[in-house]
Amino acid sequence: MKHDHTVITSGHVNDDDSTQPSASSKSAMAALREQRLPFTIRIVNDEQALQKAVRIRHAAYSRHLPELARNLSQFEPADLAQDTIILLAESKLDGSSLGTMRIQTNHDQPLVLEQSVTLPAWLRGQRLAEATRLGVTPGQVGKMVKTLLFKAYFLYCVENEIDWMVITARSPLDRQYDALLFQDVFAGGQFIPMQHVGMLPHRVMAFEVATARERWSAAVHPLFSLMFEMRHADLMLDQPPDFLAASQSGPSRGHLHGRGKG
Repeated sequence: MKHDHTVITSGHVNDDDSTQPSASSKSAMAALREQRLPFTIRIVNDEQALQKAVRIRHAAYSRHLPELARNLSQFEPADLAQDTIILLAESKLDGSSLGTMRIQTNHDQPLVLEQSVTLPAWLRGQRLAEATRLGVTPGQVGKMVKTLLFKAYFLYCVENEIDWMVITARSPLDRQYDALLFQDVFAGGQFIPMQHVGMLPHRVMAFEVATARERWSAAVHPLFSLMFEMRHADLMLDQPPDFLAASQSGPSRGHLHGRGKG
């Protein structure tokens, strides 16, 4: 079910099933402040971009989870899974990699976290998108990149009619998702060992997409303006027209797969 709200992304409006923006949508777009970023965020669509994402991911995990990072020096089969995309943030100055995130929806198969837990009834039958393998460069630039990766994740979910964003977070990183108004999937905020992160205990949390603006407005959230009142043309989330299905041979074929709305 498509949610009845308007979200402006990288220069286009997604508000109903029509191909042309409505007058109200055009007005909403004009009212938004344009903010240019010192980096771009795009969907990986070739082997070179995938390798850049893998390198920044490996570097980030090496700083905090070196044992897990040993298995992340190469791309993972999950990177090429059906209904999965990888976001890559790159510096406009020199093209260096600044951050990455992998997003998988449950359109074709269960989420990777479902290898470790059975989701409660209120999430069954819902369209879900799980973010994994988040990694950013250290310092203030990395903090900015992380925030805009979250916005890109949110916008991607809106465009693909996702009901709930779902993540797993280890301590103390789970507090960041508390601050973003994610809620616990399991009572008590318990930490559960997760297979896809080396059986490290993680908290499973979810964020309802349709009510995001209302909840953030009610909370007077400090990121409300950035999320809902600014347009970032540097978030380039359109699927490239030449996205092709990846074969089991992987990126050696020189291309990756991708899917838009399913």
